[in-house]
Amino acid sequence: MTTVANASKSEQAYAWIRSRISGHVFGPGYRLVLGSLAEELGMSVVPVREAIRRLEAEGLVTFERNVGARVTLVDESEYAHTMQTLGLVEGAATALSAPLLDAAALDAAEAVNERMIQMLDHLDPHAFTELNRQFHSLLFEPCPNPHLLDLVHRGWARLSGIRDSTFAYVPGRAQHSVEEHTEILELIRTGADPLEIELAARDHRLRTRDAFLDALHARSHHNPGDES
Repeated sequence: MTTVANASKSEQAYAWIRSRISGHVFGPGYRLVLGSLAEELGMSVVPVREAIRRLEAEGLVTFERNVGARVTLVDESEYAHTMQTLGLVEGAATALSAPLLDAAALDAAEAVNERMIQMLDHLDPHAFTELNRQFHSLLFEPCPNPHLLDLVHRGWARLSGIRDSTFAYVPGRAQHSVEEHTEILELIRTGADPLEIELAARDHRLRTRDAFLDALHARSHHNPGDES
């Protein structure tokens, strides 16, 4: 009976801690103190330890010598390289798609961006991220080069595995992002030079990368894992 009870509590602890990691309540580098977590959950440290071991197996938690368990840090190099590559291929795909985007497609993208704007005052990072994906998909999916489009899809998939939502980590980026969306749409609507569209889409991606990395560095200097 005790084993069953512990298993149930371990599952509860796992779901609770995981939700806080995915919701960025426990950000990268956050120190997971067994005693504090067990007290907050109203259980012993045994099921909490089991939950954290499970999260470690999933790569969400890392154990460090003389420190203990921490939420896994973002691999800066992997993130930066992925965003740089995605900026290049998505920018090119968007430029190639531009002549194929009719008024209906552009109106659909604008409607998605309007929904993102309406969300700014009460930001739901995950919903905002999904709308962001929809917006960009509308602009690059018509790309006539299937190999380039495949690289864009691969970039987005790789990015989602590194970081669930940039906007949860850098909420201030959301305002700038929707403004840049409007600029990209205007370039396409007015038949701007393809290179101008490509550079606008590329720079949009790179600005997001830079904002995220800047925030990551700022937080690391404030030692976010220490509890006070």
